[in-house]
Amino acid sequence: MKYRLGLAVASLALGSVAASPSFAASQAATAGITNRTIGYVLTLREWSIHRTPGAKQECPDGVNDGEREHFKLLHPEDGKQRTILDTQLKWESETWHPKVTPEPYGYHEVKGKISKGLNLDGKVDADDFTSPDGERGIDNQLYRAIGCLAGYNNPQPYMTFFEGNAVRRNNFNRTLIEITEVDDLVNDPDVTVTTYRGRDNLLNDASGNNFLPGGTQRIDARFGKEFVSTFKGKIEDGVLTTQTADLRLPLTIAFDSTGVHVIKDARFRLKLTGDYAEGNIGGYVDVWSWYLQLNSGWATHHQNYGQVSSPSLWRLMNRLADAHPDEKGQNTAISGSIDVQFARTHVIHPNKPVAADGTAPRTTQASRE
Repeated sequence: MKYRLGLAVASLALGSVAASPSFAASQAATAGITNRTIGYVLTLREWSIHRTPGAKQECPDGVNDGEREHFKLLHPEDGKQRTILDTQLKWESETWHPKVTPEPYGYHEVKGKISKGLNLDGKVDADDFTSPDGERGIDNQLYRAIGCLAGYNNPQPYMTFFEGNAVRRNNFNRTLIEITEVDDLVNDPDVTVTTYRGRDNLLNDASGNNFLPGGTQRIDARFGKEFVSTFKGKIEDGVLTTQTADLRLPLTIAFDSTGVHVIKDARFRLKLTGDYAEGNIGGYVDVWSWYLQLNSGWATHHQNYGQVSSPSLWRLMNRLADAHPDEKGQNTAISGSIDVQFARTHVIHPNKPVAADGTAPRTTQASRE
């Protein structure tokens, strides 16, 4: 009887320890960390767009027309004979060799005061936004440029949907972050964040729409070197913030294109847990690389599903660009922000075992390193 009573008391004691807030907090702080390292794989990314019903608040002048509408203005069906050289080919030439001449059509930019994103320059200027939760000084001029395009801002934003789908389905777009020198996911004053491109499919449930923590991602060490960047950072109250570094993010959508977004002075702000991370990547987006990716990833025909007119957008992005001037004084980068979500993954480095017993993990795909 005394023996059984002793077991009961011991069980109650252990139960009280497991349920204590301090013990649970300690578990949360270290969940997912192995050898002071935790990895995440990108499962969702979209340009930070603040949307209101009907876009009335941000686009009081309405959303923009696309290239079909602009083409009809240039070449109306008036019976006049026109050549392909002076019509379709001329338009394609202006798409790939855009100009900053005065905008002939009238092209609407965002006029609202609210935007998601980050304060990149530490200032509060007249052309800055305020975040939905009240933070002032948000720098997101890219949103001002694309926020009145139906492809990025309507109840079912066509371009946002397909870009997000491509990020999840196409392994060319597989983006990893690995946080090292980390002891605590709640508070840690000094961590290192490194980005890589992965090579493997995402881990998802049977629906195909929900992405699960766990699994592995092999680093693309052969073709992914340009996507490696290193950031110093810290974690406060479960939020990771980093210092700045240049970042390249892969994005292919269709036609086997190999697009890249170049973000100068990029930084992360992510809410971390042992299984997921979400937040923003902010920085100054290289205007030419963004525009090139748009036109290589989307045909003119497909851009018109989202009412995008590339030559007009080029003029607007150049007018709104706010950083990194060239030798002529023209800014070449535009402040922007990406909403991102990550799921925890085990990052496999080339020729480095990750299993606890020191052996390499088993994989169903042959390595090409």
